[in-house]
Amino acid sequence: MREPGLLKPAALWLLLLAPLFFSTYGFATWVTSQRSDVGMLVFGWETHIPFWAWTIVPYWSIDLLYGFSLLLPNTRHELKQHALRLLSAQVIAVSCFLIWPLRFTFERPELDGVFGWLFAVLAGFDKPFNQAPSLHIALLVILWVMYQRHTRGFWRWVVHGWFTLIGLSVLTTYQHHFIDLPTGALAGWLCVWLWPVEHPSPLVNARLTRDPQRWRLGVRYGLGALILAVLAFVLGDGWLWLLWPAVSLALIKANYLVLGASGFQKREDGRLTPAARWLYAPYLAGAWINSRLWTCKHPQPDLIVDNVWLGRIPTSRQQGSFKAIVDLCAELPINPQGGAYACVPVLDLIAPTPDECIKAAHAIEQLRQHGPLLVCCALGYSRSATAVAAWLLNTGRAATLDQALAIIRTARANVVLHPAHREALESLPHAR
Repeated sequence: MREPGLLKPAALWLLLLAPLFFSTYGFATWVTSQRSDVGMLVFGWETHIPFWAWTIVPYWSIDLLYGFSLLLPNTRHELKQHALRLLSAQVIAVSCFLIWPLRFTFERPELDGVFGWLFAVLAGFDKPFNQAPSLHIALLVILWVMYQRHTRGFWRWVVHGWFTLIGLSVLTTYQHHFIDLPTGALAGWLCVWLWPVEHPSPLVNARLTRDPQRWRLGVRYGLGALILAVLAFVLGDGWLWLLWPAVSLALIKANYLVLGASGFQKREDGRLTPAARWLYAPYLAGAWINSRLWTCKHPQPDLIVDNVWLGRIPTSRQQGSFKAIVDLCAELPINPQGGAYACVPVLDLIAPTPDECIKAAHAIEQLRQHGPLLVCCALGYSRSATAVAAWLLNTGRAATLDQALAIIRTARANVVLHPAHREALESLPHAR
């Protein structure tokens, strides 16, 4: 159901965003035009990109789609998040234009007619600066997310087709070089991640951690991000793709130091938000491979007691053996195959807090009524084992912590619980 009275705030947002767009974009263009150190970044194969004059139509259409997008949200919250995404894209892109100016280098052929007029109008405002990240592409990502959210069936396919044309048009109208596209997409997804609709913003509960283990891991991921970024800029050319995993690791660092598990934006259905999937994709690939390598000799889950099993993130085939899943993994997505599901996301290599232990214990006891239940994390050795130990203590199936750990290790010998895990369990009401 659509909330009443959304037209006025939508109009107010447009009155704020439109002048801000033109003023800041024009300012960045003017500043760059005064500089003598403006560089360029062009790949040799880009000379083969054709010039298609007609694609100026989809290129220009993003302006109309921008304005109408503010009329689509059904709630004030959705409208605010969408507007903040548009505003953030503007801030990020213009800041990059001023810090790292680039120039477009190809010459367009002479044109007349309607297409020539559209290019002439565009040239009156959009000079060959303001390149990477492409603000056009950043806005495209944000608008695409909004329009596909509010379309179904045939019209969703129309949206996908038209937005694909807009994405191609930034190259075929000779407005941008290729480097501007992936950097623009990265900026767009970052804005969508910053201002999600389904979750609170990761900035809401941001606080600097005091946990030494989170600091150690955060610093390591930060160093990895720095090394990849340096390699990307030093080696150049195709190595610039290293900026994607560099950004991914930088966000992981932020999760460990400030944002916590909520930075992964794992939804109640076990999936990550689309923004998180794109931004964390290089890390997620590495984390999944790592989980499989560590468990390749023991991929199957193990029965603990009373039809509660302990193991790694399951494959689709393994999920068929269970009626319910309790998931302690914050970073890897899961696609439950129709069974009951609960997620208590905890950062990798970090012990759950006592509150998370209790929450997981309650979820296990509740969902095991559906039938065989799997408690899992990336490997099934630490976070999930801590949750099972909390359940054993909370339900009286184990009288002491040592007894709970003995039950688990008898079934799954490779369980690894560090002092931090024991400390969290020892603080539970039923631990002795």
